[in-house]
Amino acid sequence: MINSKLPNIETSIFAKMSKMAAEHNALNLSQGFPNFPSDPALNALVDEAMREGFNQYAPMPGDFGLRMEISKKIENLHNHFYNPETEITITAGATQAIFTIIATTIIEGDEVIIFTPAYDCYAPTVELFGGKIVPIQLKPPFYAVDWQEVADKISSKTKMIIINSPHNPSGMLFSKDDMLELQDLAEKNDLFVLSDEVYEHIIFDGNVHQSASRFEALTERSFVTASFGKTFHNTGWKMGYCVAPEKLMKEFQKVHQFVVFCVNHPIQKAMATYLKDENHYLKLSDFYQQKRDFFLHLMKGSNFKIIPSKGTYFQMLDFSEISNESDIVFAERLTKELKIATIPTSVFNEGKKDFKQIRVCFAKTDETLSQAAKILQQL
Repeated sequence: MINSKLPNIETSIFAKMSKMAAEHNALNLSQGFPNFPSDPALNALVDEAMREGFNQYAPMPGDFGLRMEISKKIENLHNHFYNPETEITITAGATQAIFTIIATTIIEGDEVIIFTPAYDCYAPTVELFGGKIVPIQLKPPFYAVDWQEVADKISSKTKMIIINSPHNPSGMLFSKDDMLELQDLAEKNDLFVLSDEVYEHIIFDGNVHQSASRFEALTERSFVTASFGKTFHNTGWKMGYCVAPEKLMKEFQKVHQFVVFCVNHPIQKAMATYLKDENHYLKLSDFYQQKRDFFLHLMKGSNFKIIPSKGTYFQMLDFSEISNESDIVFAERLTKELKIATIPTSVFNEGKKDFKQIRVCFAKTDETLSQAAKILQQL
């Protein structure tokens, strides 16, 4: 008999809703993946790397050429240099990076502050290593951070703050002022920061991504994670990276080598070449803003209350004027009766607080978005 380390963990809401979508032949706007292909040019680079023989283990920290391109990208965008030799590691997606960061830093009794609604891998991983989650609930419609509340919840046991910007599921962004507040609190209280930036290149309306890498004192105590899968429409490749100062990365790699050792070699080779053209990521915001705006135009006049997402490829829909049902019941009914799958967001909130909001993914073809809006306009 196994004495479960995570006795209260159930199947993720993403798996549940995708399964339900398949069972009921529903449009799947629930799980966060595109339903259009990755760039054929990138696919061809992977094929080429395989044919050239890069099919054995990559170096443990990752292909050096790819680490160099990541270093250049971050320096160009955020004016901070990460040494590709000692401060960058390629990971099996951002979730593996997040797991490894927490495994590296958190021990029994440590407290970790997270902002809810939160991506569902943070809390279980902290608990797995004996830590305690201290949640701070962000509230609709704008999901702004109350930094005084954060300061009040820091104790002598607080070890880390986890942030996510652009924020899933709300689509909010941490501002420069937010990051300066975070930096101040982290310095004063000697805290680590885990900055989950997987949607770093999906920012709308002329806003700028305020990476933890932009803030000198914050950088010294931060692990930053990112995802090529989110950026380049190939989530199934499970390819991401982590950057951190050498003293932190050295400890990260001690754990990383025993979690996966290294990750997919030919894909790393392909990414190293693909990143040389900065338009492949710099034009992504325009690409997804067109999709967001197309979907919002189609939803104009609906009975949902909608505040446009500022980043990510998710949009929150407030259904409080449509139904008094819980968001879980509402989402299940949409899937079964109207054949459209979405994500109820209460599952990500402290105490599963229900704000009558569902999340939809607009990383879909225009045809899918048109079909989805037609269904949702019926409500």
